[in-house]
Amino acid sequence: MPFGQSLALARAPLLAFAAMGVLWGTFAAVLPDLKAMLGVDEARLGQLMLFTPLAAVGAMLVAPRFGALAGRMALPLAAVAMACAFALPGQTASLLLFPLAMMACGAATGLTDVLMNARVAQIENDRKLHLMNLCHAAYSFGYAGAAIGTGVMRGAGWAPGAVMGAMAAVAGAMVLLTWEADGRITGLRKPTDGSSARLGWLPVLGGGIVLIAFLTENAAESWSALHIEQTLGGSPEQGALGPAALALTMAFARLAGQGLLSRINPFRLLMGGAVIAAVGALGAAVASSPAMAYAGFVVMGIGASVIAPTAFSLVGRLSAPQARARAVARATLLGYFGYFFGPPALGMIAGSFGLRFAFVFAAVMLMAVLVLSPLMQRASRGSGP
Repeated sequence: MPFGQSLALARAPLLAFAAMGVLWGTFAAVLPDLKAMLGVDEARLGQLMLFTPLAAVGAMLVAPRFGALAGRMALPLAAVAMACAFALPGQTASLLLFPLAMMACGAATGLTDVLMNARVAQIENDRKLHLMNLCHAAYSFGYAGAAIGTGVMRGAGWAPGAVMGAMAAVAGAMVLLTWEADGRITGLRKPTDGSSARLGWLPVLGGGIVLIAFLTENAAESWSALHIEQTLGGSPEQGALGPAALALTMAFARLAGQGLLSRINPFRLLMGGAVIAAVGALGAAVASSPAMAYAGFVVMGIGASVIAPTAFSLVGRLSAPQARARAVARATLLGYFGYFFGPPALGMIAGSFGLRFAFVFAAVMLMAVLVLSPLMQRASRGSGP
């Protein structure tokens, strides 16, 4: 199918992915200024961010019910709430209010993420297309563009509140276009007539792979700016290029991954991506200059780019049709434990052992994909883990 037609088919979830990338890319690049505004160290900042996943997990648990009740307006409403929430963290230096603002960001992100992944899986299987890598590439492009823009604004002396408010407005304009006339997501709730299929181990194992991918990916994106600025002595603009380099690499690699899925065994693709990403993480850990760190982030991005979207696509493609949306929702819930717990976990590791060791930890975590991928392949054949 022509690329333009794929974009048109995936418009609504693709814009939601891109908007989420804009918001989290801004947050990652402005994190050094938020840390200074709050007057805390890495470990304390990680503790303050622990409130984010608590709200996200709660929102993910209610996302299927919300999606079923809101119908075709579910994704637009969740995405608008997400854009509004990200205007809040930069507005307060209070150690009480900042975690509350981050909880709003986490809840809105969690809700949006379940719905947009389920919507992509539905379109993929209805149209017999691979669109998950394309949508995740939109997230990465949004993330990279926002990180670069945030670096420019920080260099010009913008306060964190102004930076996050401006980028929240950009994301808000994007999510207004996520409405679809036929955007209802089917199968989000378990049928009451006994016709539902068992979810089995497939979404659990797929969600575990996504958890590892997002733990390492988002932690690297969130802490790479601090690593370059504090460990390697880079400027704010150089710091912003850390998450931007990782995200841009992942964006282009995910576009390439659209075609790879039809030519390479997807389970081998998961394992190969994990090994490459681990090598990149180790490269960033031992870097002695910003340029060496960028090289590590590029290699890490090439490998990590295919892990999460491939796992999501496999869960959606291999699950029974009547259980597909619920399977993707479960994998999303498990996966985003990594997305939200990754940055605070690595923050606490960095506070105790340094940022270099945090990236070594990320490399070790990626090696678990070499175990989970074969187990997932067995589960897809009905043999269990």
